[in-house]
Amino acid sequence: MSLINDPALVAELTQLYLKYEAALVTNDLAVLDELFWESAEVVRFGATENLYGIAAIRQFRSDRPTQDLARTISQLQVVTFGEDTASVTLEFERTTQGVLRQGRQSQMWRKFPYGWKIVSAHVSLLPPAAIAPA
Repeated sequence: MSLINDPALVAELTQLYLKYEAALVTNDLAVLDELFWESAEVVRFGATENLYGIAAIRQFRSDRPTQDLARTISQLQVVTFGEDTASVTLEFERTTQGVLRQGRQSQMWRKFPYGWKIVSAHVSLLPPAAIAPA
């Protein structure tokens, strides 16, 4: 039976996720590209787009608006399965066009001989009414 949540792997994946998050909010395309699996099989489902393959993901990233990228993450959870598979899930808040939005994100990571890569990602936004008043 493979080990779930090896502390060293959880720490490693957490740091990789934080590297991804920093690249996301600063629009560092080189780092984002480095962290995704360079394959036709990689998938990214976004709030408004379904992207199949690294070429589509790269095109989306180069075309997307670069304002309002900052966000606050919460409920970050990294779960490792054995030595080569992990899931990362989290909730986030960001203000887009003056509207506070809540969202969710999930990623599947796989360790290849050349390092950890995101092989599948999903981002969704909740309706604005779903945010409870503070």
